[in-house]
Amino acid sequence: MHWGHAVSRDLVHWRELGDVLLPDELGPMFSGSAVVDWQNTSGLGEPGQPPLVLIYTAAGNPTVQCIASSTDGRTFTKYPGNPVLRQITGGNRDPKVIWHTPTRRWVMVLYVTLPQDKHTVHFFTSPNLRDWTLASITEGISGSSYLYECPDFFELPVDGNAAHSKWVLSAANSEYAIGTFDGTTFRPEHSRLPGHRGRGFYAAQTYSDIPAADGRRILIGWFQTETRGMPFNQSMTVPLELRLTATGEGPRLTFTPVRELDGLRTRTQVFASQVLAPDAPNPLAGVQAELVELRAEFEPGEAREIIFTVRGATIAYDTAKQELVVNQHRAPAPLRAGRQRLTIYCDRTGLEVFASDGLTYVPMPFLAPADDRALRVEARGGPARLTSLQVHELRSAWSNN
Repeated sequence: MHWGHAVSRDLVHWRELGDVLLPDELGPMFSGSAVVDWQNTSGLGEPGQPPLVLIYTAAGNPTVQCIASSTDGRTFTKYPGNPVLRQITGGNRDPKVIWHTPTRRWVMVLYVTLPQDKHTVHFFTSPNLRDWTLASITEGISGSSYLYECPDFFELPVDGNAAHSKWVLSAANSEYAIGTFDGTTFRPEHSRLPGHRGRGFYAAQTYSDIPAADGRRILIGWFQTETRGMPFNQSMTVPLELRLTATGEGPRLTFTPVRELDGLRTRTQVFASQVLAPDAPNPLAGVQAELVELRAEFEPGEAREIIFTVRGATIAYDTAKQELVVNQHRAPAPLRAGRQRLTIYCDRTGLEVFASDGLTYVPMPFLAPADDRALRVEARGGPARLTSLQVHELRSAWSNN
């Protein structure tokens, strides 16, 4: 998980990393990642206590990569042999490190700017987190945001089939490539694919070491929301489960809220399947909620638009264009087997909208009016069929709010 943004959010409550963010003799600690060195390959652990190792950019002059370790997860000691990777160019930063089981070594993906504004990700390997060797380089497109900053790198099965897995290389704006990796070289088969389709989402990273029996790949993004009067700056998205789903264009990432968020539900209202005519009463007229999760499934029928209003935010589905329109921001959202399934999270600082079985994810900074807790759904231009509609009122993840 990368760090570097001291933020939190209403729906999810995060703890700080203790004494991690200390000045560095090589420059201030910038961004990086953390791993558990289960086999103590680094030699920085104790018997029965594998170390937690931070791999970070020391953003000084020169800009280099360093490590720090801990056996209690609270107090970290910087490695006396820092830096473990010397400066390549002034624009080298954001190391993400993973353990590659087939080759039994560590792999680092590092963002590196080369001359003529060429964005690259350098792949390094190490047996011990201390000694790193350049293995290969993947290039982006000059002058573009593809492969720009904060890379992440992970493997996922396609449609849950472990025998058919692909590697994903993503960048700070969540654009990504899908391909193969042999422990040395990443070979992209699909490049510059769009990730999120909203605004204010950046520098997301996934967790390592989720138990194999669980098998999920969970992502959290920096959510650039306005947080006036709050004891933190901006926020984080809800935790998102990533999957690879086969499509006609090839495998694509899907984003869905993690199941643990169900634990925030305090009251659930389920509405019967119904035909929603343009002049029909609002099925949600009696619902008031501050923190809300709304789930709907519908068949567009003859409707031109199906519109959900959540605390003053407008989430509309344009049936002709098969597009989602969140506060006038458009994103493609194709029907899946003739239906659209929407999940909308709204809290005090932002919206997160999911459509097309997770193929469309639209995060949107949004300050909900404190006195507006109303919900509404309507069809325009013709009737639509609501096959499922649920509203979950949520408690705050903060114990005193």
